[in-house]
Amino acid sequence: MGDRVDISGEAAALVRRLTEAHGPVMFHQSGGCCDGSAPMCYPDGDFLTGDADVHLGSLDVGLERSVPVWMSASQHEYWSHTHLTIDVVPGRGAGFSLEAPYGVRFLVRSRLMDA
Repeated sequence: MGDRVDISGEAAALVRRLTEAHGPVMFHQSGGCCDGSAPMCYPDGDFLTGDADVHLGSLDVGLERSVPVWMSASQHEYWSHTHLTIDVVPGRGAGFSLEAPYGVRFLVRSRLMDA
């Protein structure tokens, strides 16, 4: 797991399930549109990243390939002092993220990073 981002065991199990259904996936921490500020899971490459995005790290969820996690650079300025853990809870999100049909949604838990 990366220094800046981690994933709960339950969320990692869901990512493995989503990968079986959709192929490799990625996360992009949304910036407040639609589902508030939530980690959105997409088939890898469906959400185009560029110079305006920061790669926070890659998650080892027990698959052959790690899962990249991105955030917009402008949002990263606000979150630069935090460690993020991607988790999953019951309830539906906005519908753009791959987990929506499963009746759950990803969320991010944050804590101040250790010095």
